[in-house]
Formats: sequence, structure tokens, C-alpha cells
Amino acid sequence: MPEHSDVIIDAHQHIWDKSRADYPWLTQELAPVDRVFTFDELRPQLDACDVTATVLVQSADNLEDTELMLACAADEPRVAGVVGWVPLDQPDRTAELLERWASTPVVRGIRNLIHDRPDPRWLFRDDVREGLALLERSGLTFDVVAVLPDHLEAVLDLSERYPDLPLVIDHLGHPPIDLDGPPDGSEPWWDLFAATAANPRVRAKVSGLYPTGDGTAAQRTEEVRRVVDHAFTHFGADRLMYGGDWPISVLHGGYGITWDSLRPLFDGLTPAERTAVLAGTATAFYGLDPQRVAAAHAD
Repeated sequence: MPEHSDVIIDAHQHIWDKSRADYPWLTQELAPVDRVFTFDELRPQLDACDVTATVLVQSADNLEDTELMLACAADEPRVAGVVGWVPLDQPDRTAELLERWASTPVVRGIRNLIHDRPDPRWLFRDDVREGLALLERSGLTFDVVAVLPDHLEAVLDLSERYPDLPLVIDHLGHPPIDLDGPPDGSEPWWDLFAATAANPRVRAKVSGLYPTGDGTAAQRTEEVRRVVDHAFTHFGADRLMYGGDWPISVLHGGYGITWDSLRPLFDGLTPAERTAVLAGTATAFYGLDPQRVAAAHAD
């Protein structure tokens, strides 16, 4: 396998196709991304940014979306891993699917769209907790879509209740990018996000950070610097991973400007730290197949 310093792994990508799966959240209000997005469209953008491989992450709470990603992974060597779906509130079905994914090595984790559920404390439900216990025993990871304080509180609870379940907070838990001034306690993200770092099994993705407005890449860098610095202070580089969040990033200028806005923050790290954020953390957390990553790198 090549040295991690030669590898960039994008730990948060999506594909979707409404003819293959149901995406209730994908409506005309999101017109620029309300269409089919395939890996063929993503590939040249990865090339332009020297990204070696990606992790595909579920976009819908249904089996068809996971099967779409698996079909892509079967044809595309640059897909190093898939974060799929199981119905955590249906323990019997969860057990069945986890057994299926155990024989599908490219499946490295599970995610549910908890932020789209009416109950912000869905992860605290007894039936969901039974499903999470099964997930903990499976050896797979869990991506947490945290957009509310309740979601970060759930991470705190899960990290204590399921100590052997590796957790990753997507998009740094939706930080308050557009609030001016230093954290003063009025915005709970600062303290809650820092508290989640107390458990060494928790990771976070430097992804999905979109300031309001259409600034240049350099302007975006400065707008997100404060929250990214906060993440590095509490998690350290070896527990953070880069994610491009395509094609959601299309709503905010596209893959290139997203990468260009984050790259200066990574370039300011030590070589070891940069290697961790851009490849090492994702590889270790998801247990990515080194041969698959090496093949993607060679390709």
C-alpha cells in the first residue's frame, strides 16, 4: 500500500438515483441536486483534486439506496468503503441485514437519517437502543448526523452505553459557522462538541461546512477556520477525517471550491497530522481494505 502521505481519502460522498431508491428529502426545493448523481460525474472532480478514494455514505433510509452504493462499489475501484443502512428501530430486521453485510466486506458502517425524524431524541428510544446494541456487536461503525444539541447529547450517551461502537460525527455536528465573535456559551455546539471528544472512540468529519453566501474559497477558509480549529483542539488530527460531501456541495459551489476552502487548513498542519486527516483516520476508523486503497491509488 502507498504511504498515507500520497493518499487522499474522501470519507463522505453520496450518489443517488430516484429511479432506483426513494429519497423523500430530495424535492424541487433542492432543484440543483434533484437529479441523478453517479460516480462517473464525480470521478473527474476527484482527479482534479488528487483524491485517491472515497467512502460512499447512505442518502436514504431504505435498502435500495445501500444496494445502489454496493453496485457502484462493485464497478468502481475508487470506492474504498460503503456506509449503508439498517432499520435500527426494527431489531429483527437489523440483525438480518447486519448478518448480510458481514459477508459484504466493502460495507464498513451504518447510518440513519436521524436529523430528518420528527423526534430529535430518536436514538434514545428502547427499540433503537436494541438495534444499536446489535450494531455494536457487528463490528461496524456508526455515522451520526448531528444537527441539533439533542443529537450531540445522543453521541455522549451512545459513547458511554456502547463503548465498543465506533462513532463518527458527520459534518462536525453542524457548527455555528456564521455567528461572529468568540464562543460565549449562548451556542451549545461549542461545549457539546468538545464533550463528545472525551471518549476516544468518537471521531468527526471535517465536512459539510458551508457558510452563508457565495464567498471565494479563501473567504470560506476564514469563515470556517474557527470551528475547524475548535475541532482540532479537542479531537486532534488523528480523530478527524476529511469529507467532500458531494453532491450536496453542488448547492454551495461544487467539489472544487469545497476542497480549496479546506485545503489551506490542512496545509497548515504538520505532515503527520495532514496525513491523518486526509487518509489515516478514515482508513483506521472504517477498517478500509489496504489492497483496495492501493489499487485505487495505482489507478
